[in-house]
Amino acid sequence: MAKKEFDVVLCGATGFVGRQSVRYFERHAPAGLRWAIAGRDPARLQALGANVPILVFDSLLQDQVDALVSRTRIIVSTAGPFRVYSDPLVDACVRLNTHYVDISGETPRIRDLMDRYHHAAVEARVRIVPFCALISAPADLMVHLLNEQLAGGLVEAKGFVTMGGGSFNGGTISSMALAHTNGDAARASDPFLLNPDRRRPAQAIEQDPTGVHYDRTVAAWTAPSPSGLGDTRAVRRSGTLTANEVIYQEYMAFPGRFGLVRAYGFHAVMRLLDVMMRNGPARRLLQRCIPPGSGPSDKAMDAGWFELRVSGRRADGKQANVSFRGEGDAGNRITVKCVCEAAFLLAWEEPSLPEMFGVLTPSVAFGDLLVNRLAASGIRIRVDDATVLPK
Repeated sequence: MAKKEFDVVLCGATGFVGRQSVRYFERHAPAGLRWAIAGRDPARLQALGANVPILVFDSLLQDQVDALVSRTRIIVSTAGPFRVYSDPLVDACVRLNTHYVDISGETPRIRDLMDRYHHAAVEARVRIVPFCALISAPADLMVHLLNEQLAGGLVEAKGFVTMGGGSFNGGTISSMALAHTNGDAARASDPFLLNPDRRRPAQAIEQDPTGVHYDRTVAAWTAPSPSGLGDTRAVRRSGTLTANEVIYQEYMAFPGRFGLVRAYGFHAVMRLLDVMMRNGPARRLLQRCIPPGSGPSDKAMDAGWFELRVSGRRADGKQANVSFRGEGDAGNRITVKCVCEAAFLLAWEEPSLPEMFGVLTPSVAFGDLLVNRLAASGIRIRVDDATVLPK
């Protein structure tokens, strides 16, 4: 890989998250990083104004994909729907010895990547790392960190999400719409979808939440977390890969005097979105209202924030708590930071990474190194109320 022309190529650079990722690279890429941007439309790539090489390719033409992938050590993809525009990149990365990271949290698609490419990627010593986004890097890394605090003995953990501001971008809506038309949405309900060799009856805590409840752990009303389907499956996948399975569930938390009202209101909005996605005309209307490439304004994204608190215990009852807090819109600002810092880590600190290859999760691929990079980038990570500083 060291002999390749580029360290990192950003694919899907003209999309909504892609444009933000280009700006993040411009501001934070390590000095000397050889990076380029790639997409189908040279005029739109040029309009980004990035002073880096522009690579034009069609992700639906495998020969062009292969030619692109062969030039770089790492592919970063923000191009969704990922089944359509990014799976050909994964195929080429495994064959051409190139690492790959993306922001997909679509568990049926990730299961199919596991089935098709995991063993070949292990043999090629290539890392294929989806989940490098709001779904599911924070949860996966915080459960990993919590397990370390409990000396490797974590058996059960619960995550509680609070956030302010933020909204969907067009790429997310397109991916959700595709999942409801191709059957992926139904497959995603399997709690052990990413654990094909470790199937067992789900314990009560592992059954996906369906309503509003009060949780004494955080003294708050809770509702199902929008990222919970991806986060719980990612944590279980990490446990399978490391032979250290953890029982994990996640909720949206609404503390305070009006917590019950807010929990029911949030749950109602998410249920309405699900109903619209299941209805063809309503789904198409939503896609027209939030088309690919669109998203919230910079002002709206800057006003948002996201926090995940995870509490867990060992078999002997010892408990610990960790938290992850980032400023900015959760699905956009936090996502961009996670995927870009993962790419920098692969490019700059690859010899220090865990010796793990295949279709991986962020905690298995990067471990403490990504926790430290995110802490250095402004994410506030705390263990039992003590701030974690970069090591």
